[in-house]
Amino acid sequence: MEQLVKTRADAPAGFFAAEAAGLRWLAAAEGARIARVLDVGDDRIALERIAEAAPAAEAADAFGAALAATHAAGADAFGSPPPGCEGDIFIGRRSQPARPTATWGAFYARQRVEPFVPIAVAAGNLSASGAEVVRRACEAIAAGAFDDDEPPARLHGDLWAGNVLWSPEGVVLIDPAAHSGHRETDLAMLALFGCPFLERILGAYDAARPLRDGWRERVPLHQLHPLAVHAAGHGPSYGRALVEAAEQTLALV
Repeated sequence: MEQLVKTRADAPAGFFAAEAAGLRWLAAAEGARIARVLDVGDDRIALERIAEAAPAAEAADAFGAALAATHAAGADAFGSPPPGCEGDIFIGRRSQPARPTATWGAFYARQRVEPFVPIAVAAGNLSASGAEVVRRACEAIAAGAFDDDEPPARLHGDLWAGNVLWSPEGVVLIDPAAHSGHRETDLAMLALFGCPFLERILGAYDAARPLRDGWRERVPLHQLHPLAVHAAGHGPSYGRALVEAAEQTLALV
């Protein structure tokens, strides 16, 4: 089997181990196809090399249904990391907590959005007034404004289009920030930067495991996390987008 080897000499402790644990945990759900881990070390990870193909409607349909199965595999609690993963997990090169929490809102606000706000402010990408809007949205989220009876879902956690590979055998997922959260979060991230055949993916997902009423209106809520991550290091345009999403979230309360 052909390998793709990723290396990072300055990788923090547990960096590649967390990626490997996340890939294996997602694969164990037997839903969406996940790139196979061949080897992992402190400064490297070896994965199966995925052949590329053009995006196709039929593959999108299959992926939507498979992603629903991955989410349905669940976890013990919101915020749970993959089994065998201790300490923080990583999204891109940034660490983020993964601590089991009783409610989704408390987990999402405290562990997925708030940690990146002071970093974005210090980088000059988020104004003090904008940060206050984000914090007000987080307070509403943490207080349970959007909690429901959805069980913890097994999330990819960084499901933007760049981590969705189209192969001759269909979609394969790579580079997760796997944890347990709300299933709408993965879907909202798919929409953030655009994904080929997105509506086909969402339609097949909804057919396999129907989404709750109002899920489209809640997309800004679930995009707060990736926008906060990008505001921390990718420029003030993401800070502005984060504030706009926070304002849209507050309008739903």
